[in-house]
Amino acid sequence: MTALMWGVGIVIFVVGLLFSIAWHELGHLSTAKLFKIRVPQYMVGFGPTIWSRHKGETEYGFKAIPLGGYIRMIGMFPPGPDGKVLARSSSPWRSMIEDARSAAYEELQPGDETRMFYTRKPWKRVIVMFAGPFMNLILALVLFAITLMGIGGNVTTTSIGSVAECVVKASATTDKATKADVCPKNSVAPPAKAAGFKAGDRIESFNGQSVSDWNDLSDKIRDTIGPATVVVVRDGKPLTLHPVLVKNTVNKKDRDGYPVKGQYVNAGFLGFTPASGYRTLTFGESVDRMVSNAESSVRGIADIPSKIPALWGSAFQGKERTVDQPVGMVGVARIGGEVFSLKIPATQQIGIMLNLLAGVNLSLFLFNMLPLLPLDGGHIAGALWESLRRRLAKLTRRPDPGPFDVAKLMPVAYVVAGIFICFTALVLVADVVNPVTLS
Repeated sequence: MTALMWGVGIVIFVVGLLFSIAWHELGHLSTAKLFKIRVPQYMVGFGPTIWSRHKGETEYGFKAIPLGGYIRMIGMFPPGPDGKVLARSSSPWRSMIEDARSAAYEELQPGDETRMFYTRKPWKRVIVMFAGPFMNLILALVLFAITLMGIGGNVTTTSIGSVAECVVKASATTDKATKADVCPKNSVAPPAKAAGFKAGDRIESFNGQSVSDWNDLSDKIRDTIGPATVVVVRDGKPLTLHPVLVKNTVNKKDRDGYPVKGQYVNAGFLGFTPASGYRTLTFGESVDRMVSNAESSVRGIADIPSKIPALWGSAFQGKERTVDQPVGMVGVARIGGEVFSLKIPATQQIGIMLNLLAGVNLSLFLFNMLPLLPLDGGHIAGALWESLRRRLAKLTRRPDPGPFDVAKLMPVAYVVAGIFICFTALVLVADVVNPVTLS
């Protein structure tokens, strides 16, 4: 049954990924048709076509490799300086430019002269190219909202999960560091144990101040060294305890309140592990969680270059695969399979899966907005630059410079695509031979 549910989880994730891709391309398609640009193809996937159907002037279909999608618009690039589409050059870089330009016109039909992408005003082109990533952003927000406010999310609570047996520096702990049999000699009991805290106690207030969440409580504990007054609820009744907090080496927290691996600070120490809980979040809490997810995704994309050496080690040198390393679609699909094999309520399985898909859509939005060809952000940057230089020419009473020839950037696009393919292959190998797992 576990293997079956693991397979079901992977299938559900793949279906969700295909929908996300189709949803992205629908944004491009709908706005392109709105501005009367001819779109010969709308495809989900790459490679050989496995199914397609013509409706009107557009062919809709699915291809064999479900790792992307595209729409084909007529006239993505303007003609060359000589006004011709087809030309040849002995220069390999020039050939790349001319091949890209000719591909944009290969399905040109009579009457398309006024329906080409490059003939539209820059602001319309920006809308067409932004619409795809924007659809992913909308889908991510909807899925996050459903997950957090409708189904619920995993949160760290102010209840006590376990009480430590001894005071140990965070820099010296292991997975069993809170157990008595691994306490170092001459170690002392932590304040929580000495004061009589027990697993299941829910902390209501700290030094006379009510606590709203774990981050709030954690900050209060870290800021206190010496006697404290803590009110807990045990068996439904309030109980006041008087621990004496000590200074200890603990993990540094990041801006979101999560511990930073390998970084430590000296702070107040009580000595317990908080329990995790699953509950629906308020609108405000959901917005905070979404903003936090977006900030983490931005930092994750920015940190990709610095993660490559560790990723290489995990893929080819047998080094530990850490959770902060990039994970590809295969890796996320495997995690989706693990989710459905967990012995947790079905609603939580669905919630985690929707959260994974929301994260994928958020990453697709951010990644596609990078101002690099062949990404959508590269075309947006080209349209904005064209608008800027036309305005400058008008202000300085110079001749209209005409459309910006994005095709001239195709050599750069090929380099970017090559780097992306190599990075994707590296992540794929790591996901197969040394995957990130929920455990």
